[in-house]
Amino acid sequence: MAEPEHVIRGRALIFWDPKIPGKKLDAIDTDQITPADDCVSESLDRLDERWKVGAFRYLMPNFRERVHGGETFVIAGERFGIGSSREMSPAGLKAVAEEVGLQLVIVCGEGVGDIFRRNALNLGLHVVQSRAASEDAQEGDLFGFDPSTRRLTNETQDKAYDPVPLTPKEDEIRRSGGIIAIGRREFNESMDRRPQVAWPKGDLASGLSSTEQIVWAHRVDKDAEVRPGSTLRVWCDLLPASDGTAPFAIHTFNQITGGDTIFPRQAAIANDHFVFSGRNADDKQTSIGRDFARLQEIGKPYYATPGDGIFHFYFPEQGL
Repeated sequence: MAEPEHVIRGRALIFWDPKIPGKKLDAIDTDQITPADDCVSESLDRLDERWKVGAFRYLMPNFRERVHGGETFVIAGERFGIGSSREMSPAGLKAVAEEVGLQLVIVCGEGVGDIFRRNALNLGLHVVQSRAASEDAQEGDLFGFDPSTRRLTNETQDKAYDPVPLTPKEDEIRRSGGIIAIGRREFNESMDRRPQVAWPKGDLASGLSSTEQIVWAHRVDKDAEVRPGSTLRVWCDLLPASDGTAPFAIHTFNQITGGDTIFPRQAAIANDHFVFSGRNADDKQTSIGRDFARLQEIGKPYYATPGDGIFHFYFPEQGL
């Protein structure tokens, strides 16, 4: 039988536990994947440059070089990607391989940071949860991964694995090419559809938290179930971001809407994350939000300059 043309192949790049010989390293968090000093963007044109340079800067300084050499199956233990929700981590890892025409695959135990996993899925970074595959892997092993079936093979050891499956919605995102591709399609469709907001009542409302009620009311698909862990589309007219997340949010907005050809009803950016640090990289990061606000004619209270107020308190006080 002919082999599928889309199987991804590469050699194992293993994170070993320095304290326990032969054991894969557990609990690699996003601070280790992308250190705080590298969670910056100097411009939208070079959005991910610092993320790539800083990938595993301290945990594996030669990570980028090894990936470029064909070690594209990152092998780790349990609880990979725990920690903060920084999109820079999966985006940076994916970009390290893509800059030389390769694809990266994360192979780890069954416990993965939920936000990292979702960000990776949305961006098209393959995360394969298979404890057995992680435990079996050895240096130099050749791996293969078929994204369509999610079958993982260790070709060196002649072993095959069926990892934790995707949910139907997650598989839809994967098949559609990621969240930006879906966003473009659904944004175009939404231009011909009037938003409908209907609040839950009675026993239904009493069984939902305040946040769940808001999500329920703003569902695009009125038959979608609101429950923990589910992925839903919602109607919204406010895009909030601090300067720590603004570059990626602005990049996503531009990719989906066409940038300066579409004007949002509301957007909000508060530059408070790198207030008065005096660092050149932080100033450049802040300037991305400032330039976007100027282009979109976003003024106060929807745009806050450094010193205007802390993001998490500023917007609730303004009633936004």
